Amino acid sequence: MSDIQGLIRDLVAANHILGAEGLCDAYGHISVRNPDNPDTYFLSRSRSPELVTESDILEFNLDNSPTRETELPIYIERPIHGAVFEARPDVMSVIHNHCAEVLPFAITATPMRPAIHNAKRLGETAPVWDIRDKFGDTDLLVTTNDQGHDLAATLGGEKCAIMRGHGCTVTGNNIPDAVQTAIAMKNNAQAIVRALPLGDIIYLTPGEINSASPGMATLRGHDRAWEYLLRRAGMSE
Repeated sequence: MSDIQGLIRDLVAANHILGAEGLCDAYGHISVRNPDNPDTYFLSRSRSPELVTESDILEFNLDNSPTRETELPIYIERPIHGAVFEARPDVMSVIHNHCAEVLPFAITATPMRPAIHNAKRLGETAPVWDIRDKFGDTDLLVTTNDQGHDLAATLGGEKCAIMRGHGCTVTGNNIPDAVQTAIAMKNNAQAIVRALPLGDIIYLTPGEINSASPGMATLRGHDRAWEYLLRRAGMSE
């Protein structure tokens, strides 16, 4: 059996980190697949990420219904999580956010490509999902399983996807991996937007993107970075 309680603690910590790093404000959320039952996942009740505690964590089926009845308010965009988990057995954690630095890429035709070294984890180009393509004019929120499945299809096998006029969805093979990918996405977007007035952007080459990174921890992502992020968010290991 896995250490579910430890996983829940990491999920709570990740919520606080996303808030502290400016990736989530009152909105946005992160989930983690249940390693003991891959057909369920854990996600907080509807609450601002920086306020999430262990008692807020609920378990959901992949159809995004709670595994137990609850009267607590729940995130209406949980179809993002269940659909990605269903489509991608390799994904263990999913983040949805409206990071301000990423939004310019959600409202223009400029692609999100890695330009800084730690953004190579994003892949060569982040796909863009436009809810209008299949569902017409909406409030841009992913509130149905059909919308979630369509988003997951656009994500495909990539680490992240831009959501037109909305934000982004980020995946990881564990919680720290998802969190650090979301941060890399923010930093990459910020660097590109700041550099544009200076001239053409020199993006990473495919060879640079696919090159191996020796010395990187594999069990929990970059442990040094995770420890640093915990401290910045006022959390402990």
